[in-house]
Amino acid sequence: MKILVLNCGSSSVKYKLIDTDTDVTMAEGGVEKIGLEDGFLKFKKPDGSKEIKQLGLIDHKAAVMAILENLTDPTVGCIKSFDEIDAVGHRVVHGGEKFASSVLITDEVIQQVKDCYDLAPLHNPANITGIEAITALLPDVPQVGVFDTAFHQTMPARSFMYAIPYEYYKNDGVRRYGFHGTSHRYVSQRAAEILGEPIEKLKMVTCHIGNGGSITAVDGGKSIDTSMGLTPTEGLMMGTRTGDIDPGAITYLMTKHGMSAADVQTLINKKSGVAGISGISNDMREIEAAVNAGDPRAKLALDMYELRILKYVGAYAAEMGGLDVIVFTGGVGENQTGVRENVCEPLKFMGVEIDKDLNAVTRGTETIISTPSSRVKVLVVPTDEELTIARDTQDIVSKLKK
Repeated sequence: MKILVLNCGSSSVKYKLIDTDTDVTMAEGGVEKIGLEDGFLKFKKPDGSKEIKQLGLIDHKAAVMAILENLTDPTVGCIKSFDEIDAVGHRVVHGGEKFASSVLITDEVIQQVKDCYDLAPLHNPANITGIEAITALLPDVPQVGVFDTAFHQTMPARSFMYAIPYEYYKNDGVRRYGFHGTSHRYVSQRAAEILGEPIEKLKMVTCHIGNGGSITAVDGGKSIDTSMGLTPTEGLMMGTRTGDIDPGAITYLMTKHGMSAADVQTLINKKSGVAGISGISNDMREIEAAVNAGDPRAKLALDMYELRILKYVGAYAAEMGGLDVIVFTGGVGENQTGVRENVCEPLKFMGVEIDKDLNAVTRGTETIISTPSSRVKVLVVPTDEELTIARDTQDIVSKLKK
């Protein structure tokens, strides 16, 4: 089955066309700067080289159409007609408490996603725009929604509730939802496969760390706790996000500097984290280079970044009553060998032992980086959210044909 996977942002559309019979990615790329004159489509050609087309697309419908036309282009495309696309899978950021699994897109589902606009005002409207574009261009092709929050719907109330008056949860849905769920689900399942162990018997901590980051406690294949909350701001220190912070510090700054809610949103989402502390960048490669050059603020930013990860790994091991596996994924988790070593080194008391030589050369490949004698297995597993979306889409669409 050929599945088109779409990830629609406010001004971009990323895509992959995946043959789920072979798990082969047939095409991939994305449209950026939708609505601007300098908008463009970038994609991989069949020979593996990359190309950019300047298009200046006015909206998401035009962007999706450009993607479809590129897929069927006689020179750089990989299919002959739109009819070869069996289904479309959409990444949807926020499903609230309404969706604990992927679902077939219907009018009712669309309305329920719209009901979550208040929880994800930047993401869900864009996701709906992508769904509506496919509906207009490929009206007979089934569509499936795969939610970032769904995997975390197994969290118990003691993990997802905030200690604020209960009516704010009951009336306004204020609770911890968690994100990166598709990634945490994929890497936890894949780690179990690599180890040859049933996931139902494993206690894992999965670390999806990059410019954005979250950590999840996966007990028996189910998320029981995760670091992100109502929004992706809670939890780890990230590229430009604060992560955990005393709410009193926010109200103090608002009062002292006359900051508005919008000012605070900008502060905690775009001006903080690694970039805010270092004053250099949100790119961990640049931070590591600055550390090696002796920059003290870069060293502080890196130390803080790694300590937050360490705290969550330790807390989740305690919460689960033990730990069998640690998984690193995401841009930093897959490639920054120093971060992995510095997080694992203090965990020796728990039986974590990594092979430093193997860790030092492992970048972006599936590898067990712990020693054979390590009681806790440590793995690097590159995430593949698009493949997970494609597989979910195939499972749901296949049932329609029975």
